[in-house]
Amino acid sequence: MRLFTVDAFTGRAFQGNPAAVCLLETPVTDSWMQSVAAEMNLSETAFLLGDSLRWFTPAVEVTLCGHATLATAHVLYSTGAATGQLEFMTASGTLTVNRLSDGMITMDFPAKEVTSVTVPEGLEKALGVTPVRVGKSQLDLLVEVDSEETVRNLSPDITALSTVDARGVIVTAAGTDTDFVSRFFAPKVGVPEDPVTGSAHCALSPYWSARLGRASLVGAQLSKRGGLVQVTLDDDRVHLAGRAVTVLSGTLHV
Repeated sequence: MRLFTVDAFTGRAFQGNPAAVCLLETPVTDSWMQSVAAEMNLSETAFLLGDSLRWFTPAVEVTLCGHATLATAHVLYSTGAATGQLEFMTASGTLTVNRLSDGMITMDFPAKEVTSVTVPEGLEKALGVTPVRVGKSQLDLLVEVDSEETVRNLSPDITALSTVDARGVIVTAAGTDTDFVSRFFAPKVGVPEDPVTGSAHCALSPYWSARLGRASLVGAQLSKRGGLVQVTLDDDRVHLAGRAVTVLSGTLHV
């Protein structure tokens, strides 16, 4: 079966967030998909069978993943397997994807509202910074800090963060050249730091839209690879937009 590696949320190879995309020809077991994801050792590997899309980290299956969805759509569009609107059936419901005339790919994802919570015990020590605000979405803990520089220079205790009661920890601040910046740490699901995280922007979009008073925003994720995510809040949905680049294609022989 065909296997691809795609850099998502970037227009240049070796930037953005790499995802593996496996185009399945027949049903396979969950344990087989988990083994392939561990072998690929990327933050997520996407498995597509018909219109059914699933995502696995090297350690577990996850219920929502933006960059691997973008990567999957990019593979279908770039190989000619699809031309129009795509609808993926996922654990988070139906996700609709379109390609614009300029090559940008847009994805319709569920918004994840953030509610304020008290600072969890040990969080400040694990991050090494003092939070300005702390909230929690359905998936993740969101921590706002004082500046873009603080986000960029963050060097958290990854082992300590793995004890946080959430899929991962989003650290964010208002941006200098973009509307907001962020980084995302998810050691609990086998991803110490994710380079560019579409699903985290499902929470960042409503959070910063409320703060800035605008529905359409641009966020920069300040990992070493870096990437840009355009977001538009539309009621209880978030439209995520980005580009992608195929860096590898081949055949899986197992």
